[in-house]
Amino acid sequence: MSKRQEIREKRRKQQQRQRLLIIGLVAIGAVLVAFALIWPTIKGNQIADTALASITPIAPSTTTAAMDGTHLGDPNAPVKMDVWEDFQCSGCFYYTENIEPLVIQKYVETGKVYYTYHFFLLIDGANTTGESHQAANAAMCALEQGHFWDYQTILFKNWKGENVGSFSDARLVAMAKRIGLDMTAFNKCFQANTYADQINQDFRAGQDLGVHATPAIFINGQAAESSAGANYIPSFDDLSRIIDGLLKGQ
Repeated sequence: MSKRQEIREKRRKQQQRQRLLIIGLVAIGAVLVAFALIWPTIKGNQIADTALASITPIAPSTTTAAMDGTHLGDPNAPVKMDVWEDFQCSGCFYYTENIEPLVIQKYVETGKVYYTYHFFLLIDGANTTGESHQAANAAMCALEQGHFWDYQTILFKNWKGENVGSFSDARLVAMAKRIGLDMTAFNKCFQANTYADQINQDFRAGQDLGVHATPAIFINGQAAESSAGANYIPSFDDLSRIIDGLLKGQ
């Protein structure tokens, strides 16, 4: 092989090595980009799966009341009951666990009361990405799939206190998974904070009515008061007295 051929061969091999190096670097770069794109999903799924183990499941709803979004019962019922809550509020937890089921059983399922849930988020203050707001948004994303009331139930079933992580994003996602939602649709809705404006509209509507604390209960447009005093939640007996009075006066 002549000297010139030898130089050409060396140059060819060097160029080949350079091409292989470039191809290798491009391939590594593509793998890294792909990993960067899917890693948040993998990590999110791992976090959600870890959170799932901590979520207390709920029994399927047995209510016979018609469910329509945040409404329960017959819209033509003679009595309209509106409840304003913050999912983190301890009083709301007590009301929802102990009083609401009795109201639904005695009055909503029998066609006497049309029951509507509203958001009135106080605990987050100005933090619109706090646990109350995230829980409300998650509940509305569940509503898209016809499961607002199931999601409300599992939220309160897993309530542990105010601003203690009960409604962290991972736990909210895990609750959605626990009640069998379409997770692709739920995650898309939840991550976009789709219902922020509607939740704020609820708050302003509550302010217009004079709501200043939660739970706030209105029956036919009038605030329901507790017989124990202004700082107490109306008992089931208090609510029954008001509702029965309205029904008698028809």
